Amino acid sequence: MKRLILTIALVFPLLITAQQQLSLEECFYLVSQNYPLAKQSGLLENQSHLDKEAIQKGKLPQLDLNAQATYQSDVTMLPIQIPNATITPPNKDQYRATLDVNQTIYNGGLIDAKSKLNEATSKVSQQQLEVSLYALKNQVNQLYLSVLLLQENRDLLLAKEKQIMAKIQEVKAGVTYGILLASSEQVLEAERLKIRQQFTELDFTKWDMVQRLSILIGKELTKEVTLERPAIFMANSGSKRPELELFALQTAQIDHSSKLISKSKLPKLNAFAQGGYGNPGLNMLDNSFNTFYMAGLKLNWNLFDWNTTKVEKQSLEINKELINSQKETFELNNTMELVKIHSEIQKIEALITTDNDIIALREDILKTSESLLKNGVITSSAYITEFTNLYEAKSNLNLHKTQLLLNQIQYQITDGTYSKTRF
Repeated sequence: MKRLILTIALVFPLLITAQQQLSLEECFYLVSQNYPLAKQSGLLENQSHLDKEAIQKGKLPQLDLNAQATYQSDVTMLPIQIPNATITPPNKDQYRATLDVNQTIYNGGLIDAKSKLNEATSKVSQQQLEVSLYALKNQVNQLYLSVLLLQENRDLLLAKEKQIMAKIQEVKAGVTYGILLASSEQVLEAERLKIRQQFTELDFTKWDMVQRLSILIGKELTKEVTLERPAIFMANSGSKRPELELFALQTAQIDHSSKLISKSKLPKLNAFAQGGYGNPGLNMLDNSFNTFYMAGLKLNWNLFDWNTTKVEKQSLEINKELINSQKETFELNNTMELVKIHSEIQKIEALITTDNDIIALREDILKTSESLLKNGVITSSAYITEFTNLYEAKSNLNLHKTQLLLNQIQYQITDGTYSKTRF
């Protein structure tokens, strides 16, 4: 019993490894989570939170501690003498230390405008990151379907090997009974060895691509990983390219910048208080160290800024036009790419139709060749030629089907309508 449990414990992990499966949607999700660039999302969010917190602290009282010691060449003196009174002029060396408190009472909503601009800037940065990650989808799509093609070609090669092995057994019987020459079996055996070579080449190529896909998506994959053939989903309502959302957010960012400029022109009212200790104090005629304080309100309003605000807003409007130009350029290039991919899809669909016709003919020809070989009318070499022709036609069909799928998915990625992952 213990031996059975030990055997299960050793074999079970191997079974789990052998059954590893992967889908294209999962790859899209993994690359968006594990790609080094994806780590910036949390950093940008944290940075935005800290910037917003710093901006909001502008509403709190501001405390400043100031101290100074000076020596001056001259001091204020009365130009007249007052009878029976002696007025001592201030010292040329003077000392002062103050604690200043300033509290914003009204600034036209400038702090809130800065906070909203910071939020808009953060959204732009996050969307720029999303655009960069979205661009990885085509790279993942190419690698994934390349591995899938090799995987399906291996299945085709297995069927090819199975058929050639069955034919070798038939030829052996023919050689035994003297119907066929011994060289007929040798030709087929050479073809079987050639198939084994193809397995070796295919397996090494597949493992190379699996490793590259593993690095890209940040998940360890085994040689035995099985890729699921992806389906083409209907577009989700509201799906679109992230670049278009980026252009919209950049425009909104400019709007917030314009509002911030407008707010900076409004009057600002502050309350202030100052307490200090110095020589002299507020009484310049008292030549001794004293404490002092003052409090009040301060209004600041820049009535004329030489049209700086107007010029800055005009500059922002030009930025808007530049973004609109970039958007139009992107949409134009994207439309051209879609036309190109759609044309490729139509071409491949036509090739697949012809592939099916070719395979049907090659299968009929091979059946005839099998009968002729069995009766010793043709050589094994002639049979191998037709046998190879059939499997080349099937391999072409596999290639074209995978190319069709690749372009269909690429079309939806380019169009921004590929179904969003549910992971």
